[in-house]
Amino acid sequence: MDDILTLLDWKRRVFALYQSVRSAADPEEAWGLWRETRDDLYRDHPQSPLSEEARRDFGGLDYFDYDPRLRVLAEVSAVEPEPQQIGASGDQSILFRRFAVATFDLDGAEQSLELHWLEGYGGGIFLAFADATSGSETYGGGRYVLDSVKGADLGMVGGALVLDLNFAYNPSCAYDARWICPLAPPANRLTVAIRAGERLTPS
Repeated sequence: MDDILTLLDWKRRVFALYQSVRSAADPEEAWGLWRETRDDLYRDHPQSPLSEEARRDFGGLDYFDYDPRLRVLAEVSAVEPEPQQIGASGDQSILFRRFAVATFDLDGAEQSLELHWLEGYGGGIFLAFADATSGSETYGGGRYVLDSVKGADLGMVGGALVLDLNFAYNPSCAYDARWICPLAPPANRLTVAIRAGERLTPS
């Protein structure tokens, strides 16, 4: 039972963190709060994705510098709903339903990412992406920017979806193989380099 209660506490804290981020007037200041709170959770919380050994030596997660250019407002367009088994760590898969595409401009070029709905109790919107840094500067399986079932949600502005890629973060399986995580689907593998958000610790 203790594990369930600590998981509930973890989720409450993450939901509260993103609520604070959404209500902040300055996105970069909100990003600083997000980083600080995540470091506290990963270092001290019983539900940290890190192993006990990694937590003992933990000096903070690594990030690219904040880049305001990579905070975008994406137009969301509905698509024909399509069930998809999205590959996950541990050679597994998880059932989602593709329901929309988010389109945005980045340095004058149009980019698009698929939005998926988790087909399970309660559901949730999910967006994982990979890019040209994946596997070298960032986690090879991609990063998350939207996972509403776990609280990760930057909101909407005037009907557009806020995609601040500075808030991209690693799935739990990037830290420890005991976690099973959905990975970025093929349609969400960008050819450009997104040097924003969480990165691998430089060697």
